[in-house]
Amino acid sequence: MTTAQEEVRSAPSAQPALKVEGLWKIFGPKTDKIIGSPDENLSRQELLGKTGCLAAVRDISFDVAHGEVFVIMGLSGSGKSTLVRLLTRLIEPTTGTVLINGEDITQAGKDKLQNLRRNHMSMVFQAFGLLPHRKVIDNVAYGLEIRGENKAKRMARAQEMVDLVGLSGYESQFPDQLSGGMQQRVGLARALAVDPQVLFFDEPFSALDPLIRRDMQDEVVRLHKEMGKTMIFITHDLQEALKLGDRILIMRDGEIVQIGTPAEVVARPADEYVRDFVSDVPRSHVLTLDYVVHAPRENESLEGPIMQADSVVRDAARKVLSSDLPVRVYDGDKFLGLVDDDDILRVVVAEDSPE
Repeated sequence: MTTAQEEVRSAPSAQPALKVEGLWKIFGPKTDKIIGSPDENLSRQELLGKTGCLAAVRDISFDVAHGEVFVIMGLSGSGKSTLVRLLTRLIEPTTGTVLINGEDITQAGKDKLQNLRRNHMSMVFQAFGLLPHRKVIDNVAYGLEIRGENKAKRMARAQEMVDLVGLSGYESQFPDQLSGGMQQRVGLARALAVDPQVLFFDEPFSALDPLIRRDMQDEVVRLHKEMGKTMIFITHDLQEALKLGDRILIMRDGEIVQIGTPAEVVARPADEYVRDFVSDVPRSHVLTLDYVVHAPRENESLEGPIMQADSVVRDAARKVLSSDLPVRVYDGDKFLGLVDDDDILRVVVAEDSPE
């Protein structure tokens, strides 16, 4: 995370990049009669059985900070794809608000919504959505063309994005001449070309082979480090969520089960549903030092090396295990405690032990 992003997130008055409040989407007859009635408290199955209505998204609220990668995940039918379509107003909410940099897109008229989509948000889809009759460079420039940019300016910007995503030399190719991973890079370049304030990803790598999928995840990590864009990423894959997300929202039956950092979700699952999700995750790959520190014991040295609390256990292990003294752990300037060999090995051994 860059210093600028840290300052934005730490400022209490900072306006979030995305703010969602009380968002519902109910499919079926007379949906407007359900919100505010006793029926809104029924489970998804009970509501469907009683009214014939399906609550795809139920009373969702959360904020996303500027520069944050916020992952929304859940199994099929959890409501995550419906949610991202509500956030971009590809479908209309039953009730609730969605603010992007303070602009309420749920109240925006047609022209205002069109302006927001062209200038403030972009989306990367699983199905790529490329124009087959257009070359790579023209696909990347398409959003700028729709926005009315002159040809020289949009082509220059498109070339910058082609270079950024590693497609230099493929500008004149057509989509069907490219591999799936390369086509998704075109989609990513097109989304970035309009310099959006918020970038949405709807399970963009689900159809890719595992190795290509990993490469594209690495590409998203790299681009985020370089550009610092606010990203909303939808996935059903926990490993992908843990790799990409600053925070993760886990959904079930249209509702939020838990929101937290990868370390929080793995260390403190909210319920059995989340616990089952994370049961196979190597904890040393996710937990940070602030989850394994201990308070200084009597006569324990406070002269050891210093590490920051957000260091991942796996990455910190070599330094801790090679030190003759316990490592001092700080959150910025605040001393949290010590980490020694036993603290590290306790996490690693637990991964190899049968439950």
